[in-house]
Amino acid sequence: MASDYDEVRPDVKESQESSLEALRTENIPDARSVVRELEEADTVDGVNLPGDYIAEELIVEVVPQKEDEFLCSSCFLVQHRSQLAQEKDAHAYCIECEG
Repeated sequence: MASDYDEVRPDVKESQESSLEALRTENIPDARSVVRELEEADTVDGVNLPGDYIAEELIVEVVPQKEDEFLCSSCFLVQHRSQLAQEKDAHAYCIECEG
């Protein structure tokens, strides 16, 4: 007698059908209720959401570049002269960018 090895075994087939029926009978929320819950969560009082505009003024002190510092042309960070690796065509590069 020939065996069909691709056929699903009876015990596996029964468990698949029962699990499918269980999923169908579960109380699954519909898309509208999920959207409604998300909208309610977004409108929580006292929380600044990403789209909200915050009227704050930032105060930053700008310090000019010193004599012993240079601006790296690759990473655009102000570095101390001891970090200078190469100067080429009026562009300075730090050790980390050159290495």
